[in-house]
Amino acid sequence: MDGSAPLFCQMFSGKRLLVAESGYFLADEVRQKLRELGAMIVGPIHNLEYASDLIEANDVDAAILDLNLEPEQVFPLVERLDRQKIPYLFALGGEPIDASMKFTGFVLSKRPVALEHIAKALFGTPDKDT
Repeated sequence: MDGSAPLFCQMFSGKRLLVAESGYFLADEVRQKLRELGAMIVGPIHNLEYASDLIEANDVDAAILDLNLEPEQVFPLVERLDRQKIPYLFALGGEPIDASMKFTGFVLSKRPVALEHIAKALFGTPDKDT
């Protein structure tokens, strides 16, 4: 990646991002851009059990989650992410629901999503010294 890229772009390099969704809320073009920035996309995963196995194996650096993984909600997965201190965000097509507010994950609602918001929500503010 070239040094002239915005700092937030560098935050994705080498990161394994779990995408757990039942539909396609994260547009293919966003997924492709994340790959171009050096992120490794794990998913989309549609199965809560498989996503949990990946998290337990410490095989992801962060997660982007749809609240509803058919036929269940994603909250057991979120509890596991919290326990393992893996950053995550909820990507919603509409307004946040109350149940998501009790978790530490950033709620990203409205589309299209900005990569800078995703980077900062998952990995913090980029530090120019790193």
